[in-house]
Order: sequence, then C-alpha cells, then structure tokens
Amino acid sequence: MLKVALIGAGKMGISHLSILGAHPQVDVVGVCDTSKMVNDFLSKYGKFNCFTDYKKMVADVKPDAVFVAVPTKFHYTVIKDLLESSVHVFAEKPFCLTVAQGEELVKLAASKKVVNQIGYHNKFVGTFKEVKKIVNSGALGNIYHFIGEAYGPVVTNKKQDTWRSDPSEGGGCLLDYASHVIDLLNDILSPVAASKGSLLKSVYSGNVEDAVYSLLELSSGVNGVLSVNWSDDTYRKMSTSITVIGTKGKVISDANELKVYFKDSLPNGYSKGWNVKYITDLTEEVDFYLRGEEYSAQIDYFVNAALGKVPNTINTFESALNTDRAISIIKHSSK
Repeated sequence: MLKVALIGAGKMGISHLSILGAHPQVDVVGVCDTSKMVNDFLSKYGKFNCFTDYKKMVADVKPDAVFVAVPTKFHYTVIKDLLESSVHVFAEKPFCLTVAQGEELVKLAASKKVVNQIGYHNKFVGTFKEVKKIVNSGALGNIYHFIGEAYGPVVTNKKQDTWRSDPSEGGGCLLDYASHVIDLLNDILSPVAASKGSLLKSVYSGNVEDAVYSLLELSSGVNGVLSVNWSDDTYRKMSTSITVIGTKGKVISDANELKVYFKDSLPNGYSKGWNVKYITDLTEEVDFYLRGEEYSAQIDYFVNAALGKVPNTINTFESALNTDRAISIIKHSSK
C-alpha cells in the first residue's frame, strides 16, 4: 500500500481524492485544505484525517506521496517543501509560473530520486496515445505540418473575476487551456523550440488572454499552428484536437475519434485510405471511472511508479518544464 496525502480539496483535488479513496493500492492518510467547511465535511462524511497546514500534515502522517491541487502560484513553494521531505509528488498542471522555478524543482526531484508527475491527463487518452503510436511508426512519412487546437466555453462574459482572470494566479487561456495542447504536441512530435509570431487576444477578460494563436517551430524543425480559445460558447465543454500531416498520410484526432489516411505504409490494423477509430476501441479499462478513464489511468500510473512497478517516464516534471518553456516562448513572441 502507498500512503498518500492530498493538498487542496477544490474541484480537481476532490476528483483525485475520489479516485485515490477507491484505489486498492492506496491508503489516504491525510487531506489538507484552508477551508474549515471543506475539512469539516470531509472529516464527518469521508472520515479523512484533515489539516489546514500541509507542513504539519506531512510531519504527522508521513505520507509516501502527496497530490498537489492548489492554485499554480503556490506550486513552487509547496512542491519544493515536499521534495525536501523526500516524498513522491503528483501536481496539477501547469507546472510552475516561471521556467526558473521549474528548472529548480526538476533538479531537486532528481537529487531526491522521487517519482514526479504533472496532471496532463490527455497523454492517457486512448485516441491521443494512438496518434503517438502512428507518428512513431513512421507510417505518415516525412511530417511537415501540424495543427493543435482547443476550444470551449470557460469565459463567456465580462463579469468573471476569479483566479482565471488574474495572471499572477496562473489565469489566462495560455496557461490553463493551451498548455494541454502544447504538452501533447511536445510529446507526440517534439518540444516547441520557437514561435514565429503569436497573438494573445482578450475577448471578455481585462487582464488575461482568452485566445491564443501562434505559429510554432518544433525542435525537429516541423512548423505548425496553435489555435486555442476558451471563450467559444459554440462548444458545450473543452474540445482538444491534434492534426498531423506527412508525405504518406494524415491523422486528425480529438478525445473521442481518430481519423487517419494512409497512402501506402500501413501499421497493423489499418487499411489504405481513410480509417476511423473511436475512443471505445482504444481505451483500456480502469477500476474506477470518474469524468473519464484518463483520470484514473494517470493516478494508476503514478501509484505504480511510486511502488516501483513501472518507470517514471510519463508526465514528469522535466516534460512539464518543456511545456512551461513553450508557454514562455509564446508569451515573448506576442510582444
């Protein structure tokens, strides 16, 4: 059993707690939140050992691993404290507010030899995993263009003064929405190396961008387009998609459906021309379903890595740092 604690019982924290509480290899030994009401509820109805001070929680319950689901502005301090206590750390995305903070934490995690993971859950979505397999197979030929997109109805009027509207809190479409797409592009193709020009556009927000448009160059030399808008209420919820075009084929995928065209070179299970596969064809079963299999799958992976059953190679601090670097590149290219 892995002794796990949670810091931050907000939306994502409660989701993680639900999955962890049902996990057969996890013993939830502590929950920390600054809200007395939340702690009282979890203590009474969930029988959790609750704290308002995460340092006291770590000292008292001595967890093997801690899940961090606090606002991004607190990530650096909280994660650093946990790493110095030599515990495994899973943190929500994005990793840090600055590249310098992320670089320091990557080095510290390596020196402490602890398992580390950031919650970019799209890497555990069956369709996107299949896109990566297709790209790595070489069946698309020489890849020369990509499109990364995400649209959704997060900020749809001018009176939404929350953390999302404050850049110091980690707000803005680039950090909150576009980071998901950037992280996928980094993983499926290669890390973002440069931007040939970016537009950070405010639609309803006053202090942050609501849309991100950027012409990107990857470290492999491939160029493509990033198009993200969280003020698009023609969508019911966030929709993320990736298009990859090569000399021998083309793949278009979102979280529900994958369409791929092959001219000749065919991976197993595919035919010449257009092929369609659905998430139901590509998703591995999980023991506990909440919001999507990918949320349980990422936690299963972290737990197994912490228990030494699988390598710690997916969504590491280091890969998340590449995403933070890309965010910084896009910001600077918009000025």
